[in-house]
Amino acid sequence: MPQQAAEFCKEAGAPRCCSAMDYLPRAHDFETDSNSSSSWDLAEVEMDMRRHIQQCSCTCNHMGFGNYMDYPPPVGCLPDVAPLEEHHPHHHNCPVNELLPPLPPPSRCNGRAVPVREMLLPSSAQASFGTIASLGPLNVRESFSSTSSKSDSKTLCGFRHWCLLLTAVLIACALGAGLGVPLVMRSVKGASSGEQRMDIVRRILKETPLIDGHNDFPWNLRSFLHNSFKELDFASDLRNIAPWSNTNWSHTDLPRMRSGLMGAQFWSAYVPCGARHLNAVQIALEQIDVIKRLADLYPSYLQLVTTAKEIEEVHRGGRIASLIGVEGGHAMGNSLAVLRMFYDLGARYLTLTHACNTPWAGCSQSKTGDDGSNMGAPGEEFGLTEFGKAVVREMNRLGMIVDLSHASVKTMRDALNATQAPLIFSHSSARALCNSTRNVPDDVLKLVTSNGGIVMVSFYPLFVSCNDTATITNVAEHINHIRAVAGVDHIGLGAGFDGINYTPRGLEDVGSFPRLFSLLLEQGDWSEEQLAKLAGKNLLRVLRDVEKVQRQQKLLGIRPGEEFVPPEELQGHTDCMYLSAPTSS
Repeated sequence: MPQQAAEFCKEAGAPRCCSAMDYLPRAHDFETDSNSSSSWDLAEVEMDMRRHIQQCSCTCNHMGFGNYMDYPPPVGCLPDVAPLEEHHPHHHNCPVNELLPPLPPPSRCNGRAVPVREMLLPSSAQASFGTIASLGPLNVRESFSSTSSKSDSKTLCGFRHWCLLLTAVLIACALGAGLGVPLVMRSVKGASSGEQRMDIVRRILKETPLIDGHNDFPWNLRSFLHNSFKELDFASDLRNIAPWSNTNWSHTDLPRMRSGLMGAQFWSAYVPCGARHLNAVQIALEQIDVIKRLADLYPSYLQLVTTAKEIEEVHRGGRIASLIGVEGGHAMGNSLAVLRMFYDLGARYLTLTHACNTPWAGCSQSKTGDDGSNMGAPGEEFGLTEFGKAVVREMNRLGMIVDLSHASVKTMRDALNATQAPLIFSHSSARALCNSTRNVPDDVLKLVTSNGGIVMVSFYPLFVSCNDTATITNVAEHINHIRAVAGVDHIGLGAGFDGINYTPRGLEDVGSFPRLFSLLLEQGDWSEEQLAKLAGKNLLRVLRDVEKVQRQQKLLGIRPGEEFVPPEELQGHTDCMYLSAPTSS
């Protein structure tokens, strides 16, 4: 050891290290039993070496302990009243044995930081020196003295104290890491594995109901089974049962809804445009009836609800809340009285148009005059008439959501100006990404933000990629675009399953919703709270706000609307209507 020290100092360009060798024990002194008292001599060795360095002008490295330049006075150390000559030869105004700085920076060995002493001392000594160095500043006067047994006792007690303290700190750090990591994972960008992301999705959808804004399964019941439940086993996987297994229009059954972690579904009471001015009201009533019967037939899985509170209660009970949306303003037969009956039967939204104009609202696919309606110059897009605005007002009074999917841009704007409550697009996407008239332009998205409404993104490839093929990533792009323009508080999901004959790859049916949330997590810029808003919190807020407007109007004494469509706006469509006014007796 002394020879090694001399060689080390010589390499450092300094003369033989003054009297440093006198403070270093022989190598075998470090190899004593760790249980014997001699192992504690290492503390005295280190302290004696430090005292020596503080009074030594030698520039060698002192076996890895540094030299006087590594021992600045402690910050804030008060000047001592003793003569300056009794202190450090370099005139630090502090007692010599309080100048105990950290050990000098380590050397590097094979890319690893290695203290100089580690390269020179046996392994048994390294452990002891490492323990001493990790304890931080110590009171040398109390802890280390080589002149009395009392001092030795204090040394041992001091070490035990610091070791216990260090152990407690390590345990606290371990517990902190154990508790902290799961918390961080809730807000970390992205999750490290698909299963980890799915665990997060399951937790989100257990706490927040996943609400889909539009499903056309009731119309398929009419198309395939004439609204008869005799041949329907909705609790089985319909992919294996005809006629559902033979069509591209079927994506829904209870097993897949449950695997999709669905919390609530708006079932569409759809009325085709071919029934306009004919038996549209009858068909609407029949479709409302079949939705109610479906929920009644499977009470262990479904429950009909009409309020935001009921959605949450049913979800907490482990069932899927079922809501009714009437698709197509022509279904109400131009009558506010019929609209009120829809509400009383449980309908909670009305889509103002479908793929055809009504006498009082323009749709996304038609222009003025192309269907005989008399609402302005032919070929021009039109919006709401005065009766159309009265429909919006009556829906506000009832507590019924206005749905603008399928509406013309002018109808969108007119309805946004007329409504006092938030409205929705139950199944539409972003026009900036797919230039379809069924999608929502960016300027209207900004109006939706001001209104407090939401756009529920459709999965139909023709509205997502503008052709019959699309992927789950394309749907995520629409979600992200609408979030960027309208804000995360104004977006939801309205897949349109069972009313579409093509689906995006990765979103083939109602069981695939969790994949979409997992993908958004993987992209890394969605928090759990934001995903909960997308899933259902935004729709719940809209429904609560609509209910609030209804209560306010009731308190104000707003009476039911009595407006009607002027006869001239029905010209050419009255053959199947009884228009005579009642005569007085």
